[in-house]
Amino acid sequence: MTEFQQKVYEVVRGIKKGSVMTYKEVAIAAGHPNAFRAVGSLMKQNYDREIPCHRVIRSDDKVGEYNRGGSERKAEMLREEGFRR
Repeated sequence: MTEFQQKVYEVVRGIKKGSVMTYKEVAIAAGHPNAFRAVGSLMKQNYDREIPCHRVIRSDDKVGEYNRGGSERKAEMLREEGFRR
């Protein structure tokens, strides 16, 4: 695992229930502000339940895709956690 991947996963692990970050915000927090597409790719490949990738959304406030059930499941999980926007 690269240093960038480790930083991204660390940032995403820190997103609390009921909160979200955008792919760009995660990239910035990981120290690579222009790597938001790479963050998206990492989240798409993530199957580790300890890394809550469903809490990472698009900058246009759309939830985006989710590799474990699609965007509907992702939105449902966020609602269940109390996220409202």
